[in-house]
Amino acid sequence: MFDETTLSRRLLLKRAAGTAGALALPSVLAACGDDSSSGSNSSGGSSGGGAKESIGTVSFGSNASDAVPKKAYEQVFAGFHTSTGGTVKVNTVDHNTFQEQINSYLQGKPDDAFTWFAGNRMQFFAQKGLATDISDVWGDVGSNYSDALKKASTGLDGKQYFIPFYYYPWAVFYRKSVFEKNGYTVPKTLDELKTLATQMKKDGLDPIAFGDKDGWPAMGTFDILNLRINGYDFHMSLMKGEESWEDPKVATVFNTWRELLPLHQSGSLGRTWQEAAQSLANKKSGMYLLGMFVGQQFEGEAHDDLDFFNFPEIDSNVGADTLDAPIDGFMLSKKPENEDGSKALLKYMASAAAQNTYLESDPNNIATAKDADTSGYSELQKKAVELINGASNITQFMDRDTRPDFASTVMIPSIQEFIKNPNDVAGLTKKIEDQKKTIFVS
Repeated sequence: MFDETTLSRRLLLKRAAGTAGALALPSVLAACGDDSSSGSNSSGGSSGGGAKESIGTVSFGSNASDAVPKKAYEQVFAGFHTSTGGTVKVNTVDHNTFQEQINSYLQGKPDDAFTWFAGNRMQFFAQKGLATDISDVWGDVGSNYSDALKKASTGLDGKQYFIPFYYYPWAVFYRKSVFEKNGYTVPKTLDELKTLATQMKKDGLDPIAFGDKDGWPAMGTFDILNLRINGYDFHMSLMKGEESWEDPKVATVFNTWRELLPLHQSGSLGRTWQEAAQSLANKKSGMYLLGMFVGQQFEGEAHDDLDFFNFPEIDSNVGADTLDAPIDGFMLSKKPENEDGSKALLKYMASAAAQNTYLESDPNNIATAKDADTSGYSELQKKAVELINGASNITQFMDRDTRPDFASTVMIPSIQEFIKNPNDVAGLTKKIEDQKKTIFVS
């Protein structure tokens, strides 16, 4: 079991921001039909009883479109029905579509509750008046969370708008059997990583799996290179718009990345993260920098064969003890039709019962509740907790650490432009800086 006190101290350094909040695309989220519920029984049911029957049906907007998390939520909502008699009507939308259209969704006719992210990304919609204050829910469940998680769930007005459900680290994932077969060793420095990747290429592997069709995965590469080269403080200041993208420090990040690109899987802009993960699962790629959710693409023995290492040191003066470790959870829309039932659902999602149930089906995350049962954690989960506990600083991810409009309209196309043409770093950073000046003064 991990040290909650240590984790709390680490998590206090987190902040989160969002992407796509400024997009005004047609809202398809609420238009999609529901695809699952908490169980085959109707709300209340013969086993419900008075208190249970009063909860009724809660509509829930979900971005968990992949098979593994989708099934995990079905199990959780079945548990909610058994525990309370309430039913959850789920509206699942493709993950990226959900992110891109969240702004128009919340301004239209959203579901009662919805999946979202902690920190600044939550604060953005709370500040716009598109979320319900759930401080009363925190009054009931707050003792089951660390102070750091409460801070990550608190809006700029000091009220709570978010219930944390799980978190996960970003790291370099690989298959143990591939390393053992080829005699590979975990690199401790960037030079060692390059040497390892070069050998993998000679051995017929794509050294680093890579898929950025959806725009956001490559942000993680920028994050980790900037954190390793320039450190936490500069990275967070850059995300807040307080540093210039024409600073030579930023050019160093892109130039370092340019040297690594030939070691990445080619054709990344036409490949999803799931497809890139499959190349790792099928032993066609040697490594993959991604969040621990990559394990959702592995089954049985292949999942047991999955391991990871922290992205190695680049500058000894900076070290390698900072990483991305985002927090995912839930919010309520501004005027939920079933507010009481929705708050009952959030209270349930804050419980060990709900989080344990979820992780039984999707053991690729770490529970946030203090009383969650960690005794059944896999070696991968235990290692993830150890990695996070050992971090001196933790970030949420680029599209959660900066303004949503800057992330979605500037950084996604800019990074994809860099991947297509990595030889004009000066032109790229000038273009980013010019757009940043316009956005951050608005």
